[in-house]
Amino acid sequence: MEKLVKEIEAKMEAFKTDAALQIEKGNKAAGTRARKVSLEIEKLMKQFRKDSVEAAK
Repeated sequence: MEKLVKEIEAKMEAFKTDAALQIEKGNKAAGTRARKVSLEIEKLMKQFRKDSVEAAK
């Protein structure tokens, strides 16, 4: 699960960077990248929830 958390952290950093570029500079490509990463983060968060519930048993 530690590997999963590190992967989520890396994706969040990428999201923050791209989202900031879109907001601050109006970079449309960065917005596209941020949206793509947000979907990847969603999948990872669902996996984290599943793993976390399993570990709590």
